[in-house]
Amino acid sequence: SGPLQGEAVPETEAYEMFIQIIQGTCRDSDALHRQIDMWRQEMGPTAEGWLGGTYGITDDNTFIGVVRFESKEAAARNSTRPEQGAWWAQTEKCFDGEVTFHDCDEAMMFLDGGADDAGFVQVIQGRVADPQRFSMFMELPMDMLHEARPEIIGGCIAMEVDGRFTETIAFRSEEAAREGERKEMPAELRQAFENEMAQMQDVTYLDLRHPWFASKA
Repeated sequence: SGPLQGEAVPETEAYEMFIQIIQGTCRDSDALHRQIDMWRQEMGPTAEGWLGGTYGITDDNTFIGVVRFESKEAAARNSTRPEQGAWWAQTEKCFDGEVTFHDCDEAMMFLDGGADDAGFVQVIQGRVADPQRFSMFMELPMDMLHEARPEIIGGCIAMEVDGRFTETIAFRSEEAAREGERKEMPAELRQAFENEMAQMQDVTYLDLRHPWFASKA
């Protein structure tokens, strides 16, 4: 997999939001999917501050979950619930090896955010040399992106204090995403994108060809 040209220059909106990234090697995708569905149905309605999540497994069995809460405090309170601990004790059996958790106090939605009917999600992870500059850049209006890449529904960017970021980009389909990346971007948009890409390090791309979603009703 590779970069979908233009994904890193969206129009963003500032929300008070906390995101936790859950990542690991999945050994039983069906069981993991069932566990997450069970959490959404049985525990999500009573989870304080829970907003939703985007989940998926790559072709090489890497699972990633991007879970949204109203605040870090709400997420912390949820993690201390006894039923949460019992659920995780079963869920971690779906993984091989260690599961990592990344807490992101700074999170931004862009364009229309995610969409529970998206058919394809690309996740970009890496580190930026200047997190403050990157955050300011992401907050700029980017109307040109929507015109140049209408197949991008939207997504979110989660930043950690050390400059590590996780970005999700939702598309109607992978076919539409691949077609869009072959288009030439407007010169101004391309230059802005290239400037920000230049400060990114250790960038990886995770393609979720069968993503699933959860949202609080």
